[in-house]
Amino acid sequence: MCKLKHMKPILIIVAPKDFRDEEFFETKEELEDAGHKTITASISKGICYGSKGGKTIAEMAIEEIDTEEYDGVVFIGGPGSEIFFNNANAHRIAKEMDADEKIVAAICIAPVIIAKSGLLKNTKATVYSTEIDSIKRYGAIYSGLAVSQDGNIITANGPKSARAFGQFIAKAIAENSHKSVLNNRLK
Repeated sequence: MCKLKHMKPILIIVAPKDFRDEEFFETKEELEDAGHKTITASISKGICYGSKGGKTIAEMAIEEIDTEEYDGVVFIGGPGSEIFFNNANAHRIAKEMDADEKIVAAICIAPVIIAKSGLLKNTKATVYSTEIDSIKRYGAIYSGLAVSQDGNIITANGPKSARAFGQFIAKAIAENSHKSVLNNRLK
């Protein structure tokens, strides 16, 4: 656990309303149980409302996010996440994290966000069934799995996969951290 002290927080992006509760709360819980700090962001700071009645507070607005401060980003699904499909800041965050070989994760319909940012081209990914054609249109190779990982990209198909999704992310971030420690030692 000592290596986690040097790790940066994980950014979780939710819609201001109608994010999917299980996808946020269960993913966050899995990440925090694995020793990761999380920071929640949305379109603007303040209370965000889940589609099942849950609430969380966005500590940051996405336009103020500096990706250098985080080990990865998680886009939470639910009907409200469509607000990010064509959002330039959401795309910037995904692309910057990917360029730095950090984890870029999305669940439910949120993989459309990273597909539209160009990151799913020739990449194995999964998504909620209503959006399979959408991610394929942007070049994704639909895996059909509950949770799919291709390099630093992790996608999941919906609320039933939230815990496994969180576990995949925690494991991938730990592996990335281990790789960067080894790379720093080799320099």
